[in-house]
Amino acid sequence: MDKQYIALIKTKSPEIIKLLISWRDKIKILDFLAPLALRLYLVPIMWMAGTKKFSNFSSTVDWFGNEEWGLGLPLPYLLVFLVALTEVLGAIFLLLGFAVRVISIPLMITMVVAAWTVHWQNGWLAIAEGSGVFSTERTVGAIERLDRAKEILKGMGDYSWLTENGSFVILNNGIEFATTYFIMLLTLFLIGAGNYVSVDYWLYRKFKD
Repeated sequence: MDKQYIALIKTKSPEIIKLLISWRDKIKILDFLAPLALRLYLVPIMWMAGTKKFSNFSSTVDWFGNEEWGLGLPLPYLLVFLVALTEVLGAIFLLLGFAVRVISIPLMITMVVAAWTVHWQNGWLAIAEGSGVFSTERTVGAIERLDRAKEILKGMGDYSWLTENGSFVILNNGIEFATTYFIMLLTLFLIGAGNYVSVDYWLYRKFKD
């Protein structure tokens, strides 16, 4: 680089740094949007997971406890109740921004247990892919079968109608989603519910003194 330009950059550096600091300070008022977005993204996920377990309580208990075709976990009735309650309360607390750091802990534990007991043996991918760094023999085989299924459907049915509202995929059920939710919850545990649009913020403002 030309020495003249280097000298110019050095001369302007303090002004540039001041500009960046000023810009950072101005947008800092919007930093509540990040935790708010995380909370609102997780709310329907946790709510649907919890309410589904409650509405299908008996079958979920059977799946939790059965050693042959289920998870083979101990105390399935208690576990299903605790997991479902945690997810439902988690959805409510995240929506309100109340006790977000506290509720993030059992929700993270739930994600870890789900990843280990349900998804781990399937690898990373939630949806099977036939190539890429996370593809496995299992997902490659799934895509081969998916391609064959598409051929059959194209030959015997109205394929354009069948795929009008979305393409066919094979669920691999790997740890991808559970890990993603865990990272989001860990972020909320570390940064909190965020300013302005959370009960935690206003409670802190009220009782901090």
